[in-house]
Amino acid sequence: MAPAYDAVVFDNDGVLIEPTDRGRLARAVSEAFAAFDVTVDEACAREMVAADAVPDGDFEREYGIDPARFWERREAVASEYQREAIRSGEKALYDDSDAVTALPHRTGLVSNNQHATIEFILDYHDLGRHFETAYGRVPTIEGARRKKPDPSYIEAALDDLGTRSALYVGDSEKDVVAAQRAGIDAAFVRRDHRADLDLSATPTYEVADLYELADRLGVRIE
Repeated sequence: MAPAYDAVVFDNDGVLIEPTDRGRLARAVSEAFAAFDVTVDEACAREMVAADAVPDGDFEREYGIDPARFWERREAVASEYQREAIRSGEKALYDDSDAVTALPHRTGLVSNNQHATIEFILDYHDLGRHFETAYGRVPTIEGARRKKPDPSYIEAALDDLGTRSALYVGDSEKDVVAAQRAGIDAAFVRRDHRADLDLSATPTYEVADLYELADRLGVRIE
């Protein structure tokens, strides 16, 4: 028997749309530094992207830049770089993203990407009408600290949907952990870019794509 959920909440990057090229994100970091007359090499920028950490007091002492002002600039530039990638087709929707439209469940979206980027994707691809609620990270240091594996944004989406009978669908260990911390089930989508990823957190389901997810939920896609 297919599991019964009131709602299904999706991650974005790596689930509905292709991940952003790390080189673009590194260029966004470099451009943010340049706005404060600081130059960093590509290796440093890529390390910052890979670390996925917000700046703190050590950052201010090293670079002489207010962390909050830098982060706001970095978020704005990163969002614009991603919009360019979406418009060019470099960052494209997965073919199976249409599975979302076939689900009878209430649906939401929660991403670690910037909220402005999420809003653009939903508008550009006319997906907003398929989601009752959507959250990306607020473009502040505090907003970034609440991103997954912190469950805050997932919990906010569940409050909007009025249920805790829900499944969260993601493509990373952070997604699985965030769902578990929110007290809901997790589905891990093992796309090609996650083929060799070893998870230390165990998802409720593991699927190859969103069509398999729909099948697990008892939904037939013609």
